[in-house]
Amino acid sequence: MSTTDAGTPAPQKDHGRAGRDLPAAVGSAVVLLSVIAGSLFFFKTAFIVVVCTAVVVAIWELHRGLLAKQIDIPEQPLMVGGVVMVAVAYFWGAPALVTATAVSALVIMLWLLRRGVDGFVQNATAAVFTLIYVPFLGSFVALMLAEGGDWRTTEHFDDGVKGIVAFILLTIASDIGGYVAGVLFGKHPMAPVISPKKSWEGFAGSLLFCVGAGVGLMDWLDGDWWIGVALGLIAVVMATLGDLCESVMKRDLGIKDMSQIIPGHGGLMDRLDSLLATIAPIWLLLHYCVFS
Repeated sequence: MSTTDAGTPAPQKDHGRAGRDLPAAVGSAVVLLSVIAGSLFFFKTAFIVVVCTAVVVAIWELHRGLLAKQIDIPEQPLMVGGVVMVAVAYFWGAPALVTATAVSALVIMLWLLRRGVDGFVQNATAAVFTLIYVPFLGSFVALMLAEGGDWRTTEHFDDGVKGIVAFILLTIASDIGGYVAGVLFGKHPMAPVISPKKSWEGFAGSLLFCVGAGVGLMDWLDGDWWIGVALGLIAVVMATLGDLCESVMKRDLGIKDMSQIIPGHGGLMDRLDSLLATIAPIWLLLHYCVFS
């Protein structure tokens, strides 16, 4: 914490009703989106490297956060298992992902046996939760990208890339709609104990932006308008639930952010919460209603 010349703590900068440093947040978002866009456009398999990197960082953040409650998950095997899960999902599909998840969970529990009996149930439960929450849900991004067919394809905008772009744009629409409506009109808290700044007005803004984005994306995805409405509804509900769930976790752990590695956003998990929650149902809908 910074101090004044008199040695007293300097006042914390007020970032307004939204509770974030907007210029820093926008700058960080531009950098992250540039990395994603570049990897998808030039060689889409490179995007899997980006996903694997995000999984590793997210596991590190969760390990760091859980230590606040003396919960010590096995970081290294979780990271290795997470990377394997993402890779097999991309190259071999959903059955391989299920198998890799089961094997990773068993290996992690065996790994924890080396520490002895004390705390085994607590740490093993938290480790399996982390495995499902981060790499398993994150692997649906790989399943989405694989919708484009062979990983060696040179087509820039195949179904997989379109699905990833649509998924990201829907989540961004939810965030922007909620931010704008919440700042301008937010008066009725949605869950004041969990997330005081989240309002019903912000949720309405997210709903309008998401449904509009979903319908607008249907021309590009060659889908019916009602699929766009369904995508928007799924995105806003799941993104909101994902955000609230992570807020509950942070309050339970007694931390404000998972880390401070992304200026204006906090930790990577503070950005992934909505993405992880939305990807599986969005992939399911697109897989069976658009790409099939």
